[in-house]
Amino acid sequence: MLQKTIVIGFAALALGACSAAPSIKPDQGRLLATGAVSQVEGSAGSGLTNWAVISGYGSNTSWGGNTHYTQVELPDFQLRSYGASVGIKNRVELSYARQDFDLGDTGPKLGLRDGYTFSQDIIGAKVRVIGDAVYDQDSWLPQISVGAQYKKNQNSDLIAALGAQDDEGVDVYVSGTKLLLNNGLILTGTARGTKANQLGLLGFGGDQSDNYQLEFEGSAAYMFNKHLAVGVDYRTKPDNLGFAEENDGAAAYVAWFPSKNISLTAAYVDLGDIALQENQSGAYGSIQIGF
Repeated sequence: MLQKTIVIGFAALALGACSAAPSIKPDQGRLLATGAVSQVEGSAGSGLTNWAVISGYGSNTSWGGNTHYTQVELPDFQLRSYGASVGIKNRVELSYARQDFDLGDTGPKLGLRDGYTFSQDIIGAKVRVIGDAVYDQDSWLPQISVGAQYKKNQNSDLIAALGAQDDEGVDVYVSGTKLLLNNGLILTGTARGTKANQLGLLGFGGDQSDNYQLEFEGSAAYMFNKHLAVGVDYRTKPDNLGFAEENDGAAAYVAWFPSKNISLTAAYVDLGDIALQENQSGAYGSIQIGF
């Protein structure tokens, strides 16, 4: 109940900011690429990691939003993520994402039917609390945001059989993003409290641990110019389930921003072993449409 209250509180703050939205229009007043792309859980960030920036290009007197579709092709699985986000006054972000984890022909190896799919819905809220990634160039203070993501798994019976303790959970996090315009660098670190197994696709908590664990997400990106960035992500994850070890995730990506209305991301991701299937690394592709 406490975790749900946290998300509701963030959402209430966002809705309060929305109360002025009908009188303003999205102005796309921020610099290109400063809204980042949509990470796999729907918030503004890079492929695997959350950033402190707010979704969209709306200025502090406006708003903006995005829709996204992401697909990750692994040797034994396919992950799809799609959803939308809105940023309000460069202060508050609300997001929604649906994740589908398709076992393909690996299902029978795990005692499941061919093409069995794990699914979950993710509702997120993020608030910028201090700093501005663009305007604080004369300070080492990063932009800092706090947020929460409520995750609801749609495969309750199966994840219980795998040892998960719950089919829903809330991640809470603090992110700091520093943009060094003169150097073309974007640096981000995130501390996340979570019980999620494989981001929540295999439930929350397990037979090895049902406690919140503090995990780390880091991202570094270099902007060749205002349209093109390359970067790397690293994300640690808890290891709660006894039947299969969970590894950390890493990615190397290229993001292209031809305009403020569209961005394309391509990456190589390494998610380690997943559900007894080894060496799950492969291609990541994502498209984001904004306004």
